[in-house]
This record gives sequence, C-alpha cells and structure tokens, in this order.
Amino acid sequence: MRLHNMTCNSFMSDFLQNCGGYAVIDGGFATELERHGADLNDPLWSAKCLISSPHLVRRVHLDYLDAGANIILTASYQATIQGFESKGLSTEEAELLLRRSVEIACEAREIYYENSTKGSWDFMDDRNISRRPILVAASIGSYGAYLADGSEYSGNYGDAVSIQTLKDFHRRRLEILARSGADLIAFETIPNKLEAKAYAELLEEEGINIPAWFCFNSKDGINVVSGDSILECASIADSCNQVVAVGVNCTPPRYIHGLILSIAKVTDKPIAIYPNSGETYDAEHKQWVKSKSSGESDEGFVSYIGKWHEAGASLFGGCCRTTPNTIRAICRELSNSDQSSPSLTSKTEK
Repeated sequence: MRLHNMTCNSFMSDFLQNCGGYAVIDGGFATELERHGADLNDPLWSAKCLISSPHLVRRVHLDYLDAGANIILTASYQATIQGFESKGLSTEEAELLLRRSVEIACEAREIYYENSTKGSWDFMDDRNISRRPILVAASIGSYGAYLADGSEYSGNYGDAVSIQTLKDFHRRRLEILARSGADLIAFETIPNKLEAKAYAELLEEEGINIPAWFCFNSKDGINVVSGDSILECASIADSCNQVVAVGVNCTPPRYIHGLILSIAKVTDKPIAIYPNSGETYDAEHKQWVKSKSSGESDEGFVSYIGKWHEAGASLFGGCCRTTPNTIRAICRELSNSDQSSPSLTSKTEK
C-alpha cells in the first residue's frame, strides 16, 4: 500500500481515517528475534540478522502482522553503512542491506495479504477480503545506537559532535531508505534536540521526499533523556513539513500520559506512542533490569491505552521487551474502547 502520492500534510491523517481513527504499531523486535533463536550480542544488534538470518526478520514481521499491527518497522534501527563497514563489508554491500531491510518488510506484508485473502474464502467474510491498511516504516536509530555504548539512552554525545556531524553520519542512510520502497521514515529513540534538528534539516534537503515521524525517549516524563525539554524537541518536529507524526518510544509506560499532554501543547500532528515494557536498560551489562514500577504484564500495559487515546494519541504500539501478545492486547483494547465509546475520536478527527 503505497501512499506517496499524498501530500505530507494529509499522509498520516488520511491513513488514520482509513484505519478507523487510530493505528497500531508493531512491538519489540530484538526480543522476538532472540526468541526465534538469533544471537544479537553484537554492535549491529538486530541489524545483524539482515546478514545472518533474514528469514527470522521476515518471521517477526509476520508475527506482528498476525497480531494486528497496521505499521511494521524495518530491521534497520541499528543498520548503518559505517557499522556494516566495520564488519568488513563494502559500502555497496552495506547499502544493499539497508535496501534489503525494507524489501523484507514489504515481502512480509504481501505474504500476509496473500494468506489473509486465501483464508477468507473459507468463511466468505467480506471483512477479511478487504485489505487492512498496512504501512512499512523504515527505522532510523540515533547516532548513539550506532555507537552501541548506551548513549542513545543518555543523549550525551560530547562537545565534538555537531549538527553537521550528525547530518553527515545519517545522510546516505536516509537517502537510501527514502528510495527503497518504504512508506515513511521512523526516526526512533531520539535522545536530544541536536539530533532532532539534524533530522529536520536532512528532510528538507533536495531529493529527500518521504513522510517521517519523530519519536523521542524520556526517563522522567518531562524531558528527553539528554535533559532537553520535550516541548522544545516536539516543536522542532512540528516545524518540519515532512514530519507527519510526533511521539515517544522506548519510554516506561508510567510516563506516557504526561508526555502526550506536553506534546499536544506544541503540535496538532498525530501523536505516536510505543513504550517499552517499563524496564531499564543497563548499558554496562547490556541487559534490561526490572524496576519497582516495571514488570507490567501485557494486560497491565494495555490498561493505559484508553487513557492515552483520550489524551490525544492515535498511534499505539510497543518497544523493547514487548511482544506480539502485547500488540494483540492493544488491538483488542482499542477495539473494545471503540465499541464502548463510539464518540471517542482521534486527534486527526477533531
């Protein structure tokens, strides 16, 4: 389902309208790859599977589509030309892997559509025959994700890293992904306003013509992880014409409601939220640690969904340590809320 003929201004609002007012994003990727047997103890993290086991990448995409996701994110979060080259690959091979990340997601979407259509003949159900709107979002992780030193969770890149440094680092990857067949770019886990500015400037460069969303991460519910104000960061995203949604990801669920209210103060664009499980990442030991406030079950996680919807969010999913079961529960909760509160409308419909 390619929507590039739409203007950026209407891209996401039209998509949400086609979905019934809200859409569901997929969930944690690395956790699922590991569940299927992948070893991700590597600086490339989930992007390693683009080299070693692309069939597992496709399998995880299909698991989330089966769970009800309307938007699947590619396995390119930690896929960078520089990272692949450090593994001994050529620039050409690195660029091919970036394109392949999108191709695999698009293949999964087509497989899902084919299987859904075949299955529908057994029941002759018109609702199954009609295609559920599904977008492929090309994921771009932060500079800190490439460094693989935990700085994506602190936003502290040091004084030597400038906007120009970040633009030079991200430019070629963005160019490739923008022309790869993806429906939009997902800039994820943005840790500071410096990187948000770099992304916004890159999107405005000639030849980059694709919708995008900006999602930041927070550890206090007020600021992004660097300490920069979420209001400032969301304002940067709002000022960029190609940004079609603004939100937060990889953030504990308990902070999401307040962040939605803050973001809504500075933008009328749809708000996307896909929190982590509530655990905290220990960069030194490279593992997730449960906190006193974490440990939410899928049921506990999704108990917030109605409140987040009422606060103004219209795109919902999960990040690290969430699963297809989480996404399935989110779909069920949204469906139940929609049936019990028919007057509830999304931000784009107000």
